[in-house]
Amino acid sequence: MERLDCGLVELRAAPDAGPEAMTFSGYGAVFGNVDAYGDVIAKGAFDRSIADFKASGAWPAMLSQHGGWDMSAESLTPIGVWTEMREDGHGLYVEGRLADTPRGREMYALMKMTPRPAINGLSIGFRAVEWTKRSKPDEPRRTLKRVDLVELSLVTFPANGKARVTGVKGEAGGPSVRDAEKALRDAGFSRVQAKAILADGFKAMPLRDAEEGADELAALVRRNITALRG
Repeated sequence: MERLDCGLVELRAAPDAGPEAMTFSGYGAVFGNVDAYGDVIAKGAFDRSIADFKASGAWPAMLSQHGGWDMSAESLTPIGVWTEMREDGHGLYVEGRLADTPRGREMYALMKMTPRPAINGLSIGFRAVEWTKRSKPDEPRRTLKRVDLVELSLVTFPANGKARVTGVKGEAGGPSVRDAEKALRDAGFSRVQAKAILADGFKAMPLRDAEEGADELAALVRRNITALRG
């Protein structure tokens, strides 16, 4: 089995066990980019493999560091699941969700660190099925035309440095923007008003209907928005 490394592009968080809790997205491979091993992957190389595992339900494993060097039962235990894979014009786009386990939470914490993530690389484990070898010294060692995916790992040292984390949404244990918008809608604001308040605070949307209890509600929402916006 061979490996090719890339990087994450986005990490998302939610305050509970909802569908976006500890989720992230990125590229397991970038087309047309020569990796550290001298190989390049051509567009379409993953189409057959993706179609097969989506049809069978047997998706590639999500591991940490390809299972490590000891290949123990713990290191080979997945840290989450992949929820989406597809090719686009850039490469192999993937979405995944980390498990609510000690290793999954540890990986999430490392990915979410500031001022920079402690880990933000992706690496694919694959079997090469079809490829062409270089005919000139300045060409890639191999151009991979078709590969079978076996696993995708979060790694510390990716060989491809082009794709990296570009944004983090939400804070662990705190309200997400979506939660805040829902709270404002539940309090009687329209969707447009809720988005304006989240963008610019209450100065963007004066309160209407100053009936009994409105001031208390406004103060509560203001405090929540202040906490959300840091």
